[in-house]
Parts: sequence; structure tokens; C-alpha cells
Amino acid sequence: MENVVLLDDAGNPIGVHPKYEVHTRETPLHLAFSSYVFDSEARVLVTQRAYEKVTWPGAWTNSCCGHPAPGEPMDEAILRRLSTELGIDGGSVQLVLPLFRYRAVMDNGLVENEICPVYAVRYDGPAPAPDPAEVVDLEWVAWTEFVREVLAGVRPISPWCRDQIEQLDRLGPDPLAWATAPDDSLPPAARNGLEPAAAPSVR
Repeated sequence: MENVVLLDDAGNPIGVHPKYEVHTRETPLHLAFSSYVFDSEARVLVTQRAYEKVTWPGAWTNSCCGHPAPGEPMDEAILRRLSTELGIDGGSVQLVLPLFRYRAVMDNGLVENEICPVYAVRYDGPAPAPDPAEVVDLEWVAWTEFVREVLAGVRPISPWCRDQIEQLDRLGPDPLAWATAPDDSLPPAARNGLEPAAAPSVR
């Protein structure tokens, strides 16, 4: 059974909950991530969520979202989900929005409630091979075109992706030139594997 990490308002871990039971009308705050995959031409990989998804089935969104397992480093979780959902193996992972947070409510009342750091992933490998249980369609879109359409409201997109685009646009028009955010700016629960090792004791 997969578990997600539950959080307090400061981003500290306070427990775990089964992933497939966490999304209700009173979803607790929990840890997630969003990733945007870019190729060498600054095109972004946009995906359509499978219709079997509990939240926002069939919605178009960013490349890949997910939840790190308890104790799993964020970059490893991102690469794991990219492999599982899109058949993408490898890629360089870059933290760009360390403190993104959102809450969104579906028409049926189900709630997403996440602290969700955002990452850019540079990938120039073989074409994605999506798992149809996760992704039903995808397309590569020029980043500037994607941003323009989302901000103009002419490209339907998931609510978290829309909010992320507003913040990512402030980083500059070229995603391949974005600055990397420092790891210590992540919420505490997302720093697994990033804390420096304790110095050995001297006797």
C-alpha cells in the first residue's frame, strides 16, 4: 500500500495516510510534487490525465505529478513517477518553486490540498511511452506558447497547473535558463536525503 506524508501548516511531517484514501471532501494537507519536462528546444511535455483518476480525470496538466513515499527524496520520487507514468528514464531534475501550495475543489466536492514543490526536468531521450492507466494523451508544446494560452484562459488546464504557470512565468521566458532554487528552501518534509550527514564524533 502506498502512503502519502501528512503535513502541518509549516510543512512539517505529522503522519502518513494511504494514498488511495487521502482524497475526500476533507482532504488533509499532504506532500506532493509537480514536474515539467522540457526538451532541448524548450518545449514542455503536457499530458492528459487518465479518466480513471480520482481527481481531475481527463484534465490536461503539466508533465507529471505525484507523492513522495515517506522518507523518499523528492528527486527520486520524480524520476520514479516519470518512469511509471510516461516511460521516461533519466533526466536532470531542477527545483524551481520550492514552496508552491494550493487547495482546489472538484465539482463533486473532492479536494486536493497539497504543499507541492515544482521541478523542471530536462529530458532528451526516447519518445515517452505513457501508461494508459495514468496518461491518455500527451503533446510537446513550445513553452512560450503554452504559457500564453494558459494565462489567456484559452487552454483548459488543471487548477494547480494554472496557478503554477503564473509563478513560473515570473522566472523568465526561457525555462532552460531558470535559476535553481536552493534545497534548504523546501518545506521540512521535502528535505529527505538533503540534510548534511552529522560529523563523526571525536574520541
